[in-house]
Amino acid sequence: MSGLLGGALVKPRPGLAQTALTQTAVELELVLAVDASSSVDQAEFVLQMQGFARAFRDPDVLAALRAVNGVAVMLMQWASTSRQSVVVPWTLLRGEADAHEFAAALASAPRQVRAGGTSIAAALDAGYAALAGNAYLGRRQVIDLSGDGRANMGARPSRARDRIAATGATINGLAILNEEPALDRYYVDYVIGGPRAFLITAVDYESFAQAIKRKLIREITGAQMVQAPGGPAGADAPRTESSRRFAAPAMGPVAPPAHVH
Repeated sequence: MSGLLGGALVKPRPGLAQTALTQTAVELELVLAVDASSSVDQAEFVLQMQGFARAFRDPDVLAALRAVNGVAVMLMQWASTSRQSVVVPWTLLRGEADAHEFAAALASAPRQVRAGGTSIAAALDAGYAALAGNAYLGRRQVIDLSGDGRANMGARPSRARDRIAATGATINGLAILNEEPALDRYYVDYVIGGPRAFLITAVDYESFAQAIKRKLIREITGAQMVQAPGGPAGADAPRTESSRRFAAPAMGPVAPPAHVH
């Protein structure tokens, strides 16, 4: 995967004629990009992976999958500029059996990236290369990036974000706030982007599973977040939601970021 990096989008999607012959149409192509850098200890890493596995077994996520025309999903781990690894390859989910099989693969997936700095730009570029080079043609393309820290090496995340958003793909974020309470503001300013991009926060790794469940349902169905009072900011305005608002409506535009204590 490291050969796919370097600050430029690597591989354009095929032309329409080639696409029709070689790619399977789905509602969503989804890259799950999981932080495995040095700031994530083994216990926290396990909580992330088990959180994803639980989410894909959840009845509400299964109901969302049944409501759409297929989801192609893969999971990669990321850290520094040269450390991105596809751990669970592209898998087509069309129903409960597919989702349970994918959840089992997530639950048993090894940690292939065990250390390194935090290069969000490299992770985003690797995620887009995975979208551009797969065997699926999604009505929507999403990179779902989770992490617990700011970039400390590599290109500026906003540069990768802007290039990817310009293709029509979306970058959503899940910011884990256990080490940096203001990480949500950073993700809004420099990481998320594209059509209907949004951010969900988890206050710690223990709340990650609930956060990823809500995030997956919204990504699978394509549902918009509820607009809070204060005026609309357009369909593509970034939105944020706190993991503590389990039963509450999503927050509105993130200026300033929403924290619920």
